[in-house]
Amino acid sequence: MASISATPSQLCSSKSGIFNPCQALMCKAAKIQFLGKEKERGLRVACQATSIPADRVPDMGKRQLMNLLLLGALSLPATTMLVPYAAFFVPPGSGGAGGGTVAKDAVGNDVIAEEWLKTHGPGDRTLTQGLKGDPTYLVVEMDRSLATYGINAVCTHLGCVVPWNAAENKFICPCHGSQYNNQGKVVRGPAPLSLALAHADIDDGKVVFVPWVETDFRTGDAPWWA
Repeated sequence: MASISATPSQLCSSKSGIFNPCQALMCKAAKIQFLGKEKERGLRVACQATSIPADRVPDMGKRQLMNLLLLGALSLPATTMLVPYAAFFVPPGSGGAGGGTVAKDAVGNDVIAEEWLKTHGPGDRTLTQGLKGDPTYLVVEMDRSLATYGINAVCTHLGCVVPWNAAENKFICPCHGSQYNNQGKVVRGPAPLSLALAHADIDDGKVVFVPWVETDFRTGDAPWWA
C-alpha cells in the first residue's frame, strides 16, 4: 500500500466530491491549532503593550509624601470644626491674668478703671460681667476709688438678680424681699446667706475679678461660695 502524504488542506478537499468525515476532523484540528497559536501570539502582544515602564511607577517615598499631604488636608478642616466645639466646654471665667476675669460693661467692653471712675461717682454700685459671666457689682468707695471687692448680684435664696437701691442704701431682691446691706451682707430673709464676693484688682489699667477664697470679712466665716 502506498503511503499517503498530504497537507491538511489536501485532506479536507475531495476531488470526487464525496464528503469524508475523517478529512473534516483533520481539517478542524489543524484550524484550531492555527487559531490557538494566533491567540497566544495576540495575548503576548497585548501584555507587552499594557506593561508600565519601571521609571514611571511612583517610588515609596513619593507615595508616603502624597499620603501625608492628604492627611494634612483632611486634618485642617477637622481641627477648625473641633476648636469651637471644645471651646464651648471651657468656663467663661477661666481667662484673664492669674486665673481672673476682666470685668465687662453693659455693652461687653473691658472696664478701664480710670475711665470708669470718670462716670461713676462715690457710693456707686453698677453691674458688670464678672466670674463665670455672673452679674457682679463694681463698687466705688466714698473717696472715689474702686473697692477691692466686687459683689455677686445673684440672690442666695432662689437666684434672682438683686438690684441696688440707692435711696435705701441696700440691695433689695424684688422676688421675695430679701435684703442685703451696702456690702452684700444679708440683713433680712428669706435669703439664708450673704451675696458672694470676688476680688476686684487692677491689671494694666483694667479691672480684673479674681475668685475670693479667703475669710468673708463681713461675717468672719469661711466663704460659702468657694
